[in-house]
Amino acid sequence: MSRATNGPATRQRRNRLLKRAKGYRQGRRNLFKMATVTVLRAERFAFTGRQQKKRFFRSLWITRLTAAVKSFGLRYSAFIHGVQKAGIKLNRKELSELAIKDPATFEAICGKAMQALA
Repeated sequence: MSRATNGPATRQRRNRLLKRAKGYRQGRRNLFKMATVTVLRAERFAFTGRQQKKRFFRSLWITRLTAAVKSFGLRYSAFIHGVQKAGIKLNRKELSELAIKDPATFEAICGKAMQALA
């Protein structure tokens, strides 16, 4: 009896991986073993990059808020504490957007935060 290798499934698996390696240079694109290593490495970098992006944007929003509340005589930490005490359900992204695009509303929020702290 001849040996069964399940060729179609193997070819399908290889083609699926080589498809993900499209756009890479030289052997990384068309040599299966090299493409496997490269694709796994690229996916690891992509995952790390997505996590770093979240961290970067959060720190950007915090920096913007720090600069915005300084003009009202508040520190960032006190402002966030006051916002939470006042029951305002806006996150840092929304607050930083308000500080840039709608200063009047942001001023009102700062006022409520200061009242909640007092």
